[in-house]
Amino acid sequence: MGSLRAVELVNSARHIFHRSSDGNLSVRAGKEHIIATPTGISKGMMSVADMVVIDSQGNQLYGTRKVSSEIGMHLTIYRMRPDVRAIVHAHPCTATAFASAGIALDQPLCSEAVLTLGAVPLAPYGTPGTPEVSEALKPYIPGHEAILMANHGVVTYG
Repeated sequence: MGSLRAVELVNSARHIFHRSSDGNLSVRAGKEHIIATPTGISKGMMSVADMVVIDSQGNQLYGTRKVSSEIGMHLTIYRMRPDVRAIVHAHPCTATAFASAGIALDQPLCSEAVLTLGAVPLAPYGTPGTPEVSEALKPYIPGHEAILMANHGVVTYG
């Protein structure tokens, strides 16, 4: 599993999460495989050997760690958006604050945010790690590249 995609994913995770275990990343590796970050490990400290490979149905194919409990959200996005090659779910302070306050970033509250990010809608709350998250995101996935998740965080993809 020493593929370039796994190395890129690990390096991205280190940069985004530093010493946190919150959040997760995934990347498509061909038509049927997805490389994803595992659960219960600091994303800033993991190595390529910690990564998990799943198929497009969520079945774990490679890796000794357990895949993130949020993998259902990733699979929903990949299914609905064949153009998407990678997904990041995180809890950055500012985005999570807006999501917890119930404020979408799709109005010119701060025009620079809308101009640089585009419209970032706020999806209703879904219990983390459950199918509720995917259901809450579905209406927004086709037309956006980032979605705030009420009282949770943000997911972005491209």
